[in-house]
Amino acid sequence: MFGLGWLEVGALAVIALLVFGPEKLPQAAAQAGKTLRNLRRMANNARDDLQAGLGPEFSNFDPADLNPKNFVRKHLIDDIDDDWNRKSASEPAMAPTAPEEPTTPQLGYGEIPPYDSEAT
Repeated sequence: MFGLGWLEVGALAVIALLVFGPEKLPQAAAQAGKTLRNLRRMANNARDDLQAGLGPEFSNFDPADLNPKNFVRKHLIDDIDDDWNRKSASEPAMAPTAPEEPTTPQLGYGEIPPYDSEAT
């Protein structure tokens, strides 16, 4: 429940009991439930108004896609996965090849590499 374990929920219940007392705790819980229900209804109404105002050309618009995590996953990572799957499906499987020899000469023990002034 909301990423909380039973120990955290129990601690919150004990704290609520100490803060509100046994007489006012049921009323506070009922008020919190009403407030949560009103907030959820307002969010749903705002989403419905937004979708109605955008018109039919945005019928597949989902406000959750505006979350940066969802946006990156949908537009970047999924596109990369699609490209990878399309590429691997269209290319035949190739046999593994031996690694190529390095084109740069290997330095011997104690040799100093050449200095490149443009590299810094």
